[in-house]
Amino acid sequence: MKDTMRKRVLVATGGGDCPGLNAVIRAIVLRAEQERDWEVVGSINAFDGILNEPNEIVILGEKEVAGIHIRGGTIIGTTNKGGPFAWPIKNKDGSWGSADRSDEMIRRLQYLGVDAVINIGGDGSQQISQKLFEKGCNIIGVPKTIDNDLSATDFTFGFQTAVQEATTAVDKLVTTAASHNRVFVLEVMGRYAGWIGLHSAVAGGADVCLIPEIPYDLNKVMEKIYSRFHRGRGYAIIVIAEGAKQKGGDVHYQDGNKKGEGSQRLGGVASKLIEDLKRAGLSTDIRETVLGHLQRGGTPIAYDRILATQFGVEAFEMVLREDFGRMVAYRHPNIVSVPFKEAISKYNFVNPESYLIKAARGVGICMGD
Repeated sequence: MKDTMRKRVLVATGGGDCPGLNAVIRAIVLRAEQERDWEVVGSINAFDGILNEPNEIVILGEKEVAGIHIRGGTIIGTTNKGGPFAWPIKNKDGSWGSADRSDEMIRRLQYLGVDAVINIGGDGSQQISQKLFEKGCNIIGVPKTIDNDLSATDFTFGFQTAVQEATTAVDKLVTTAASHNRVFVLEVMGRYAGWIGLHSAVAGGADVCLIPEIPYDLNKVMEKIYSRFHRGRGYAIIVIAEGAKQKGGDVHYQDGNKKGEGSQRLGGVASKLIEDLKRAGLSTDIRETVLGHLQRGGTPIAYDRILATQFGVEAFEMVLREDFGRMVAYRHPNIVSVPFKEAISKYNFVNPESYLIKAARGVGICMGD
């Protein structure tokens, strides 16, 4: 039951999990604890906690968030399915459809005495934030994605931890590749942006880096591999982002058929690359490693804890200022805010002319072109 003497802010975490989510939640709660007339509640599994019957709303106080900044994931759960504008429903014929429950959700927020909402999530989550704001919801966004694909902020928390995990994988593959004179293809996440792939390839000293922004020529990849071998001895490491594609080719998808999901999921690009290389005549022993959700989990590194904490504090202070309809952002060296429309207007691709690409080429990394 709500304390009628206190205002209430609701926190939700949506989309894929991400190192640093708990640090944001903790920062919001600890900052709110300094205001005697505010309390924080969490919605379990994004906005599902509000829409479920019975609802799943939890009080978040100092005791509940103690020490959670070192934990991966999110203590209030998350989901990348459905949402208030596309709630999954099962049709009479057994197929799945969706329903718009956004108006109902806003009424439920009012019934629960929620004065403001802080929605922590990536591009999809902030699109929902914008739609809710247009319906009159007092909402603020916090950018979250390991993919670093939101252009309104210099970095998103979770990205640097994902890069560290991917770099560690490259480091470990180097030793086994050298021992067996093998080629290893490491598939990393990132969706349609190559940030994780590029950063981990440079940090780990990979030989080839294939990212979505630079479609690759298979022959160039073959040439680089062969240049790493002499009399059958040598090794090579290829880092490939899940959204990478061959020149003239398409992005590789895996089918998804779970409730509320889209029909296509990225993945399998490492296996496809190996098949293409073998078909083109590569005789060297070649293996794949798909890092997958290891990039999403585990303890966030210090950088992401610090960035997430700054985001959380600023988000609550925006609530105090009633600065709604905006998302927190990092513009070095400052923490600022931008309108939702600006936050979701442009995808953050790697610029092929950027200095990091130049540096990668400068140390001999083949970008596939």
